[in-house]
Amino acid sequence: MREFGYERAFDVSAAVALLGGEPEARFLAGGTNLVDLMKAGVERPDLLIDVRELPLDGVEFTEDGGLSIGATVTNSDLAAHPEVRRRFPALAQAVLAGASGQLRNMATVGGNLLQRTRCGYFIDLSKPCNKRAPGSGCPALTGEHHNHGILGTSEHCVATHPSDMAVALAAFDAVISYETADGPGELPIDEFYLPVGETPHIETALPAGALITGVTLPQAPVAVRSRYRKVRERASYAFAIGSIAGALDVQDDVVSEVRLAFGAVASRPWRARAAEQVLIGSPASAEAFAAAADAELAAAEALPENGYKVTLMRNLVVAVLTELTEEAAR
Repeated sequence: MREFGYERAFDVSAAVALLGGEPEARFLAGGTNLVDLMKAGVERPDLLIDVRELPLDGVEFTEDGGLSIGATVTNSDLAAHPEVRRRFPALAQAVLAGASGQLRNMATVGGNLLQRTRCGYFIDLSKPCNKRAPGSGCPALTGEHHNHGILGTSEHCVATHPSDMAVALAAFDAVISYETADGPGELPIDEFYLPVGETPHIETALPAGALITGVTLPQAPVAVRSRYRKVRERASYAFAIGSIAGALDVQDDVVSEVRLAFGAVASRPWRARAAEQVLIGSPASAEAFAAAADAELAAAEALPENGYKVTLMRNLVVAVLTELTEEAAR
């Protein structure tokens, strides 16, 4: 076993300073992804900085009526929080759809945002992988790829982002807060995750040495009527082969506001803005929902074994938005 150091931080500035003093250090919260990657040899930190005791474990109202969620809030506590369940039900459902109860008790909001792909080539050191070893190639292009990406991929990587929580956060325009040695900063979730392009190993726009301190959800009345739907290969603990976070407001049978984000189809949570644009002002009907899905999925570039995801996502859009329409009519 490779030796590494361990330090526990009790305030944000101390945690950031510790990371700044050791380039190969990693922050450790729940450890549900990092420790697995260390066991596989993908991550090889010289120092682990335990941030679990930082005072970042609260969920509070913001001035505009949104929610501020601390980075060390556990997934279990986030899903159980009454205001999350009331104001952003799709977020609570997304968190509950991920992992097992035991893992949700350990996993944190900040760590969930930074979890890395579960692509088999990424975690197998005997195989090349551009995300793990830039320039080595992407064997998934011609190898096993039935659960890989169909949107925003490139010849350098077709892996998907595994988070359920981040899909719901993308639908509701979450803003990620962080702290560096130079002070605090923020990134809208649309800018937080980077396109895969030619640099799949650079996954986020977080500055070097940054510690995620929280997530803010702006007020979004449409989110009160929202839903997260996940399709997976078995009913129990499994990663998605396709998922959707959707929210809908219908006035006089016409879509007045809609939020859509897809999961398990790209290297990052995929905000379906083309579909949203098609839907605004359209009839709240299955036909319109399908047309909107087709507009979003027109950019899909499927591989031989994952073309089923185009049909799957189209059906998910129609099913979830139809359910939300029926719910609004009751």
